Amino acid sequence: MNIFYFYLLLLLHPYLAMWWKSFEQADRKAWEALVPGYNYFIAFKLGSQKPWWSLLLIFPGVHIAMWSVANVSYIRRFGYFSLLDTLQGIFFPYVIMYKIATSGDKMLPETNWANSKEVSDREWGDHLALFLSLPILGHAIALGFAAVTRAKPGKKTKVKEWGDSIWFALIAALIIRTYVFEPFKIPTGSMEKTLLVGDFLFVNKLAYGPKVPVTPFSYPLVHNTVPFVDVKSYLGIETSNYVRLPGFGKVEQYDVVVFNYPAGDTAVYDPRMPDGLMGHNYYQLLNDEAQFLWEHSNPQTQLSPAEMEYIENGIKAEFKDISDDDLEKLISLRVNEKIYAAYINNINKWKESARTLLRSGLIHKQTSVDEPYTKHYGLIYRPVDKRENYIKRCMGIPGQKLRLENSQLFVNGKKAKIADQQNLLYLADSMYKFNIKSDEEMLSKFDFDVFTQYSVIQSGPRRGEKIGVHVNKATLAKLKKENPDIKFTLQRKLPSENISIDNLGAFPNDPNIRNTVTDFQEFQIPYKGQTVKLSKDNIPYFRRIITSYEGHTLVEKPDGSFIIDGKKATTYTFGMNYYWMMGDNRFNSADSRMWGFVPEDHIVGKASMVWLSSDPNGGFRWDRMFTVIK
Repeated sequence: MNIFYFYLLLLLHPYLAMWWKSFEQADRKAWEALVPGYNYFIAFKLGSQKPWWSLLLIFPGVHIAMWSVANVSYIRRFGYFSLLDTLQGIFFPYVIMYKIATSGDKMLPETNWANSKEVSDREWGDHLALFLSLPILGHAIALGFAAVTRAKPGKKTKVKEWGDSIWFALIAALIIRTYVFEPFKIPTGSMEKTLLVGDFLFVNKLAYGPKVPVTPFSYPLVHNTVPFVDVKSYLGIETSNYVRLPGFGKVEQYDVVVFNYPAGDTAVYDPRMPDGLMGHNYYQLLNDEAQFLWEHSNPQTQLSPAEMEYIENGIKAEFKDISDDDLEKLISLRVNEKIYAAYINNINKWKESARTLLRSGLIHKQTSVDEPYTKHYGLIYRPVDKRENYIKRCMGIPGQKLRLENSQLFVNGKKAKIADQQNLLYLADSMYKFNIKSDEEMLSKFDFDVFTQYSVIQSGPRRGEKIGVHVNKATLAKLKKENPDIKFTLQRKLPSENISIDNLGAFPNDPNIRNTVTDFQEFQIPYKGQTVKLSKDNIPYFRRIITSYEGHTLVEKPDGSFIIDGKKATTYTFGMNYYWMMGDNRFNSADSRMWGFVPEDHIVGKASMVWLSSDPNGGFRWDRMFTVIK
């Protein structure tokens, strides 16, 4: 149900509850119950003596909770205190409201906490309210304090006291978290060294304007899953369309931005896994499963020695002075092109088989022949605001043209800024020149010199082979200066010259588009109101925008024509702005290079400050506290 209908319910509720009658029983005027907004002001004043609480009804995500508070406190003033009464007041108060309005009974005085009968009458209702505000833990706090303190005659019980305090502390925190700023913890190294694993951030939602929750009917202060029990934290009975309130600015290029993961609309659910997910990128699992199904129905997934020799000789004849490294890369590409040609030509068939398998609650377990399948708990759809939170740097804004060449990003034909802490992967050769005699010594010295002294993110030292080091500009300069006889080469994944399975790993994940994590063909980021002519060449970039992000149906005909929402279409006009996000740790980041554009309705806020930093190895990084994110 759209949020509009819930607000309509709030407007109609005083009439459905016959407040014009019960207000008179409380010595108020009947007309006060008929004035929208003012009627809630009076109801809160009568029920809880806090009329300003009526203002909280305007906040989506809080309005339903405050509606329940208004009803429960109101019916209690007429003597309805029991557990069953409280349940009705929270979820469906109209039976009790009718009884009140037709009884003619006068409103009762506030609870006399010195009267044991009145306290006893409301005991289980108060326990329910405390449980709903903070399950189990709330009772542990309240009963713990009750056990060590002496109850004062005429004062509220600890259960009532803590129930009120916790409930409204949660309401206040929810409003701040939803509309002002939200704490966020860095879970992975995709932004190293700009941000470190264990950093706690404040995400400023006022920077771009806070989003009105799409699914406001959710448990406060958790994202999409209730911790420890791995169940959804929200219900889809109330939804809203995308609305963003005014902010102080808009997303600018090079901002560090928190956003909802665009490919997280569907996930493979398994409560045995961390956060209840076998994978939050269903589309990657789908591609992997389709390829797995094809490979196991086609036993020939490698070439004979003669075929391999033919490919190698052909490349050497084509490229006279090719290096051993480039020769190896090209051989791998050509082999894959030849082996997987049949799969690519029928890829949609294998994807449909994979979809059927995943929908049935199964996925292949590739590590065991005896147990070919792993059972999971099905697919779950997540609305925009309940998709995983990601943090990256915005490298492209609506309307800009982007190109990636050997890890260098070009924006509108000019080199993009490189962040001071941006890491790239370099291959260091001739590691024997470190004067190390054994693998153990190499690991020890390399770990000490590079990990400790230079804070390299990760490496793969192997004696006699090249070593991969993730370093920023300053660290690379130091390594080169101190090791002038070692050559450092930027790692590059060359694009295939033909239709290839390798093309499925980079956006738009289409075998005909030759993009890799280091090299992208030029493309333009869509902007709101832009109209493009659709073709078989550009539709791979726009499929997901048209269907998943902007909610249309799309049919691609064999003759190259398109049907959108049942009508033939030659053009498409975008309904939102889009952005291009990339991690500063470029070779260890799942970002727009893999899953594409980030719609404006996925933007959460701007990462503004590190307020705490815990080291995964123990302790705190005190020097990072209260540092501004650049």
